[in-house]
Amino acid sequence: MRVGICIPIGERGPERRALPFAQMREFAQLTDSSGLDSIWVADHLFFRGPTDEIRGAWESMSILGALADATTTVELGPLVLCGPFRNAGMMAWAANTLDEISGGRFVLGLGAGWSEDEFRAFDFQFDRKVSLFADQLEVIVPLLRQGRVEYEGRWAKGSAELRPPGPRPKGPPIMIACSQPRMMSLTARWADRWNSVWYGLPTDEFRAERQLLVDACRAIGRDPAEIDVTVGIAIADPATTTQNGPKSIVGREDEIRQALEVWSAEGVEEVMCRLEPASLDVIERIARAASAMRAAAAAGDE
Repeated sequence: MRVGICIPIGERGPERRALPFAQMREFAQLTDSSGLDSIWVADHLFFRGPTDEIRGAWESMSILGALADATTTVELGPLVLCGPFRNAGMMAWAANTLDEISGGRFVLGLGAGWSEDEFRAFDFQFDRKVSLFADQLEVIVPLLRQGRVEYEGRWAKGSAELRPPGPRPKGPPIMIACSQPRMMSLTARWADRWNSVWYGLPTDEFRAERQLLVDACRAIGRDPAEIDVTVGIAIADPATTTQNGPKSIVGREDEIRQALEVWSAEGVEEVMCRLEPASLDVIERIARAASAMRAAAAAGDE
């Protein structure tokens, strides 16, 4: 099972402080050198905090371009890019370019969005966001996988050849995050990976969502095993949290390892770890826990 780190790019804490890029790069390079598999960043313009205050964020694709150049082995991508915020052709070109910058390590994480405040602030289409997203996929996926598109929908259009070609013949993997039946149908049709968030240990809610994906795949004759299942989990500070549960994992190394083993037993191909709070120390603990999990799995196979 792959294990990744979510690097925070938004304002956090009572002081509403965002990490400077130098610190994000330090987190990414430690993740890259410690045997972990991936780096993820959220995609928001702003969001409302627990007391209704506005919290902003750095722009995700710009950050990913810089982190792609600062790392050498990890995959990286948005968790996930809000399609309705952007033009479909521009998303395909950006993904192709980031795949080139990273040497074929980029994953295009996509979703239809959920934060109505952001949509209304800039007159993005909220009420028909899934319809818009469905049209966008008709443009994005052919451009990345075949290098060309001819499509004219109500919400997105494309008539172009994607040049220059990126480093992979079929482009970067496409991951879609969703939980509802209509979006699951789009995932079954287009995606290489599916993502669900946020958890501590597996829940019945997660299993129900996964069954929706299985049902959507079967409805179109696709083998569900062709789509990797990925999950976002929260790693909490052991100084303030004492019990693993449905919302977070205690940040001690043995608890993290046990949680990773539980998710692996669920058949999950990748977990992305949200750090609460973010620190180099917790990244190192996750890396050691992932290494111990893999060592135990390898010993069991012998």
